[in-house]
Amino acid sequence: MKLCFSVMRPALRFASSVCLAAALVQGASAQQSPPAAPTLRHSPYLPVNMSQHAKNYYGMMKGIDNLSVRSTASGNLIRFSYRVTDPVAAHLLGEKSATAYLYGEASHALLEIPVMDKIGQLRQTGPLEAGQEYWMVFSNKGCPIKPGERVDVFIGSLHVDGLIVE
Repeated sequence: MKLCFSVMRPALRFASSVCLAAALVQGASAQQSPPAAPTLRHSPYLPVNMSQHAKNYYGMMKGIDNLSVRSTASGNLIRFSYRVTDPVAAHLLGEKSATAYLYGEASHALLEIPVMDKIGQLRQTGPLEAGQEYWMVFSNKGCPIKPGERVDVFIGSLHVDGLIVE
């Protein structure tokens, strides 16, 4: 009988160590904290203003300057404003038939100009005058585009790339 007990002693040690290890694993998994809240996603782009070369291009070729994009109405609207330097080159901006879109590069959101029943599109149209500032407003319902994000503006064949939402 003594021989049987001495042979079983290592087996008992092994079995007890397996039970202890299983209890430790279960206790460690039960003590883990709940998953962390998701972190806010930031734009991968650096907040750099438009280059002087781009400003010169839009001024000479497209007839506009002082381009800006601002978040308004608690972020529910985004206002694109510009100043006309050459009404002939910028004629596309004053046409009602030219569809305008604002595209968020990081969020991949495509915004349109809202149309009100009695007012119409929230943009200025008609004959353009040199030196005048004009604007158009895009609906940002649900705030997919945040301040600091780079956006592109498409108005017919006019493309303005890399503007930063203020």
